[in-house]
Amino acid sequence: MAAGRDRVAGKIALVTGAASGIGRAIARMLAEQGATVMVADIQETMALAVVAEIAEEGGSAELVPLDVTDEGQWIAAVDGVLDRHGRLDVLVNNAGVGSRSDGTIEDVTLEGWRAVMAVNAEGVMLGCKHGVRAMKAQGGGSIVNMSSIAGIVGAPQLSAYCASKGAVRMLTKSVALHCARKGYGIRCNSVHPSYTDTPMVDRMINARSDPARMRAALESASPFGRMGAPDDIAGAVLYLASDDSGFVTGAELVVDGGVTAM
Repeated sequence: MAAGRDRVAGKIALVTGAASGIGRAIARMLAEQGATVMVADIQETMALAVVAEIAEEGGSAELVPLDVTDEGQWIAAVDGVLDRHGRLDVLVNNAGVGSRSDGTIEDVTLEGWRAVMAVNAEGVMLGCKHGVRAMKAQGGGSIVNMSSIAGIVGAPQLSAYCASKGAVRMLTKSVALHCARKGYGIRCNSVHPSYTDTPMVDRMINARSDPARMRAALESASPFGRMGAPDDIAGAVLYLASDDSGFVTGAELVVDGGVTAM
């Protein structure tokens, strides 16, 4: 984790998909840096474990049950934060999924496409909509949307995933411009990781006929010779959540070990 405890001191942050992987790392790092973190996830038992971890580390966190595809739950989650804390300073739209039925444009099913879009694109849209509603009343805030390098460069076997992450990339820019021109003081930026060593990637690797070969291929894809670590991504989110990035909006922060530089 990053050193110090004051980069987001006093801020109220909500992180979706915070029960594991990148979301868990983001929640823990924001809490370590002084934020009160709403650990939002559909997996409540795992999310409670993250809340307990943060408490053990001396931070402040609360569970927020949230299915990001359900607008009613978004309204309840954001209104609940406002009722308890009076403000929402940081929203990290991190929840995301892949799909076993994803594939090339010839292989993908409509059901699989819609399942990916519901979480990865529509869930982020709903988060931005209700995050802006909360933040504009207080005069500002930071929204960070988790995209992917798959939202910048194509992967032929991930048609739905690429489309969903490309949607996040461009939605972010639309939200950023809207908020800037309205004078809301709300910044909106996207983060674009490459393959990161998380449970979701582990499941993808283990589903292959030769998991060791697949893992080696993902590691060698980066000039650094490794996959990203969750804290690598969390550090980028911390910067965008903090006042250090006060003049940054509509940007895409790539955290990929140099993959897209090749």
